[in-house]
Amino acid sequence: MPDTHVTYTDANLTEAVLGRIRPDANPRTAEIMASLLKHAHAFVRDVKLTPEEWELGIRYLSAMGPFVTDKRNEWILLSDITGVTMLVDALAHASQDNVTETTVLGPFHRENPPVLKNGDNISPDIPGELLEVRALIADAAGKPLAGAQVDVWHADKDGGYDSQIGDGNTHMMRGRFVTRADGVVHFWTVNPSCYPVPHDGPAGQVLAAMGRGPMRPAHIHFWVKAPGHRDLITHIFADGDKYLYEDAVFGVKASLVVDFEAKKKAGLSDHLELDYTFRLPKQA
Repeated sequence: MPDTHVTYTDANLTEAVLGRIRPDANPRTAEIMASLLKHAHAFVRDVKLTPEEWELGIRYLSAMGPFVTDKRNEWILLSDITGVTMLVDALAHASQDNVTETTVLGPFHRENPPVLKNGDNISPDIPGELLEVRALIADAAGKPLAGAQVDVWHADKDGGYDSQIGDGNTHMMRGRFVTRADGVVHFWTVNPSCYPVPHDGPAGQVLAAMGRGPMRPAHIHFWVKAPGHRDLITHIFADGDKYLYEDAVFGVKASLVVDFEAKKKAGLSDHLELDYTFRLPKQA
């Protein structure tokens, strides 16, 4: 029978909390919670957290609520700016060779983007420098994958996503394509700009408290799905962007930095062109 007269102190509290994890708990859940509790208690001891600081932290967590919507997820953003997202990603994909590197999903992916045809423009009537994109979707050996689903989205020339501009509901600068028999998706858009991650909420407070900036280099998001293959969530970054080495979410990888080349084609004005081959690993 439990000792009803036990006194919990800083010396015995952690072990008492760990002892409350039930033996019949899911083994993986028990493993995760035990480690989380050990680290959380060690953190409190390490910084000697005061009651006032604890209360401030609780108020901070409570303030996250209004910033979690179908257009913006502040928890994902907080995970991104603290490097947690990229660490989880790095551990999950550490052993994958000869495939395209992954990076963060980010807070601006939207479910059910408009389904478009190859050759369509995902940014009609949006001002900016014209960009032509061709993406070859292939397996790890370079064999084209027909029928793969490719979601794309990005910011405009001023760094705004569609959920941040206009009425916030209209889909712009995003779309869903299906690869042709040759594994290619082809579309037109406008050249994206560097931009700040949203910093008007709790995540921005963390950045400011650490003396860090909110900027991300210019990029285009890709989420690729193909039967029998693992999903690929990644970006393609514009070479030469001044924030490549200061990405607020630590998402830049050298293999994903590409020169958006200037091209001249008959009957078209000068425009930029992006060609990239994405290689997907087999489903484990």
